[in-house]
Amino acid sequence: MIKQIYNQILKDLDSSSHLRSDLSGEGRVGEEKITQIICPSLIFKSLKKSKTYKKALFQANLLLGEDMSLDFDMLINKRPLTNTPTPLHQDAAYWIKMPDKRAVSCWIAIDPAVEENGCMWFIPREKFEVEPHHAAIPGAALSCELTTKNAVCVPLDPGGATFQDGFTPHFSKGNTTKFHRRALILNFRPKAMIDHERSKGIDHQGKRKVRNN
Repeated sequence: MIKQIYNQILKDLDSSSHLRSDLSGEGRVGEEKITQIICPSLIFKSLKKSKTYKKALFQANLLLGEDMSLDFDMLINKRPLTNTPTPLHQDAAYWIKMPDKRAVSCWIAIDPAVEENGCMWFIPREKFEVEPHHAAIPGAALSCELTTKNAVCVPLDPGGATFQDGFTPHFSKGNTTKFHRRALILNFRPKAMIDHERSKGIDHQGKRKVRNN
């Protein structure tokens, strides 16, 4: 079901254009190199009732507590033969500062995710600190400067998933294969902190910029 909905959203520019952007900062709508569709569950409300979302929430509750709730979701697709990397960054750079820093992102592979098509690389760390970030191209993904010598490559089969907090630096290489590399990302944090975000006007649908500084 998830793959079918994913493909429908990717193809339907009319319903997704207001939630759609290119993380490379270079492509046009419908011709993105790295397509990001934020909050796809606003288009297909049935997504939140799917087994995938429920299982991910269950794991988030086990990891960080029963008060965890879905903050936002997104689809990211690396088109074939685009060879456009996602730069090293921390998700928390996009978020406002919050008194409760518990948050976890679940990255789910829709296609086989391997080094050649842009699987995830993570740099283990224990510090709850956000490094300075910037966007090399206006509108593109944020990036930070850290050594990647300890980065761990994490290939996944379809349906496989990783869970990481917002302070874990990560990146992915470009897609050099003839196939799409599609992923679904679900972010969870305490319901009280989601309410705090919304009170500040944060719904994750706005302009990409550094907020945690």
